[in-house]
Amino acid sequence: MRRRLAPAALVIAGALALAGCGGSASDSGSGSGKAELSVGSAYMPQPVSDEMAAGFFTVTNKGGAADELTSVTSDVAGQVTVHETTGGAMQEVKALKVPAHGELVLKSGGNHLMFEQLKRKPKEGQTVSVELHFAHSGPVKVEMPVKSATYNPKTGH
Repeated sequence: MRRRLAPAALVIAGALALAGCGGSASDSGSGSGKAELSVGSAYMPQPVSDEMAAGFFTVTNKGGAADELTSVTSDVAGQVTVHETTGGAMQEVKALKVPAHGELVLKSGGNHLMFEQLKRKPKEGQTVSVELHFAHSGPVKVEMPVKSATYNPKTGH
């Protein structure tokens, strides 16, 4: 452990360590000890393949406890997997952390969802329903609009 951290970094590191040590029982206490999750900026680029698609969104946690995105289900795909991108390499993971008072961002070129074994190919203008499952919080349903294959959320095109 580093000895010279800024005071704010020490507070954040301590809060994350405490949130990670409590297990599921830590979420049943006071209001500040629970994750408070919301999802925004969700979209799926229109898939170019008949078999796979990607999905992106941001999970915001306003609560005092961390959580983890553990799985995703959707009626449009036989399987939805969670991937992280590290050093340009993509790999499937069992979970992605949602920090207390922080965000989990899934974006093109970074962490993302892979919709595999598509049952239908979503088209631009449609929506795809997904259900996000977390380690401690209840499931969250999201309507993910299908955008153009080259959609860039920064420009809106």
